[in-house]
Amino acid sequence: MTAARGAVLDLLAQQSAPCTVGALAQALHQHHNTVREHLDALIDAGLVTRTRAAAKGRGRPAWLYVATEQDAPMATQEYVGLATALAAQIARTSADPQEAGITAGRYWGQDLARRSTARADSSPASLGDAYDEVLDTLDGLGFDPDPEHGSDVVRLRRCPLLEAAHRHEHVVCGVHLGMVQGLLEEAGADPVGVSLEPFAERGACVLHLPEQLPVRAPGSEA
Repeated sequence: MTAARGAVLDLLAQQSAPCTVGALAQALHQHHNTVREHLDALIDAGLVTRTRAAAKGRGRPAWLYVATEQDAPMATQEYVGLATALAAQIARTSADPQEAGITAGRYWGQDLARRSTARADSSPASLGDAYDEVLDTLDGLGFDPDPEHGSDVVRLRRCPLLEAAHRHEHVVCGVHLGMVQGLLEEAGADPVGVSLEPFAERGACVLHLPEQLPVRAPGSEA
């Protein structure tokens, strides 16, 4: 198996739900036809299967691909479907879908931080712990964060909602950015300078997360 074909299979194996060629091509920075050729070869090898997506409107439904060894629980797949539906609704109804996603994500991040503190039965994370708290949370959620030593770059090697992010990038990636902001805010840090570049590199989104962040002023908004 070639390295390029292996990269397609690895990406599929990481997903909680089937993906389209478009989502895989965007994440891998490859042409749709190239990814499709790799998928056809992987299907012939018995490593990938495909099914038709549900029909929506006119036109033939897209193919959905899944790694043969992937066995994500049905509940997980349903949550992915729900997240995609919610992102679509925000994209259709919000005047600023990205900002709406960021706002929702901030509340989510703050709630994650509070529940983490409650489970640990300790005081809220200190400002010095904020960076590690974000990395630990991202890892637990399946983003596979890979910080670059000596810089503010954290590569997110996986996306738990790849197909949803492909369809509604501004909303889904906005939620992920807002989640990081909310985690930092709950730790007392001001998330100034924190940003997210979706699909910035082949196989990775790039989160800019300074290790040293200023203290958040009381009552301030990100």
